[in-house]
Amino acid sequence: MPIRKVNPTSPARRQMTMADFSDITKTEPEKSLVITLKRHGGRNNQGRLTVRHKGGGHKRQYRIIDFKRDKFGMPHVVKSIEYDPNRNARIALVQYTDGEKRYILAPATLKVGDKLMSGPQAEIRDGNALPLRNIPLGTVLHNVEMTIGRGGQIGRAAGVQIQLLAKEGKYATLRLPSGEMRMIHIECMASIGQLSNPDAKNISLGKAGRSRWLGIKPTNRGVVMNAVDHPHGGGEGKSPIGGKPQTPWGKPAMGYKTRRGRHKITTKFIVKRRPKK
Repeated sequence: MPIRKVNPTSPARRQMTMADFSDITKTEPEKSLVITLKRHGGRNNQGRLTVRHKGGGHKRQYRIIDFKRDKFGMPHVVKSIEYDPNRNARIALVQYTDGEKRYILAPATLKVGDKLMSGPQAEIRDGNALPLRNIPLGTVLHNVEMTIGRGGQIGRAAGVQIQLLAKEGKYATLRLPSGEMRMIHIECMASIGQLSNPDAKNISLGKAGRSRWLGIKPTNRGVVMNAVDHPHGGGEGKSPIGGKPQTPWGKPAMGYKTRRGRHKITTKFIVKRRPKK
């Protein structure tokens, strides 16, 4: 999907780029698959702010996505490729032979009119979903389950591709986009192909207002605050952090490891960790 540059009618727009949306075939979502999306502005069920820098933004409606692909053996046809404001990949509206419609994540090569299938007997082609047991080695995947029957949890962002490297016993080894190699149960479902909109990572927002449309509020550095507001604050003029980097609440930050290591239940399935930056 090509990226287009906007005319530099102001300094803010000089570096701005955006998708040309040439792959979109329908502008209005399927009403039966849309629900209201209630926003919380980074607050939890007690109304306390737990995630900073969230709030505002354009109103969205949530498209119900079929991450499980559990209607085995029933052909379905791609009716449209659509934009989803809740993710950077495109979604596809498919209709089954019994008339039911569902949204799925759209691979890069998917076109309107393509016939898809899910289940162990499905063909190895982009958009089909199969258990890892039935997928040949070297295949590029997306929307991969981590627990049998739970639905795809990894490989759901634009342009993502996960490679199936090996199968041994009950587990298959996958290489994730981060470089991590991980074992997944061989009966877990996965969809074939690279996800759509691979150029999403190259888009430049260009101006602060465009971040606000996405619901992202400005982030203020701790070193420019007063000492009463942040552990990094205070001092005359520009000053270094001084001491150990901390969050506003005094917890270690900036490189501090938060993963629970060997106590994490899924750590034993990691064959090779992602490379350090």
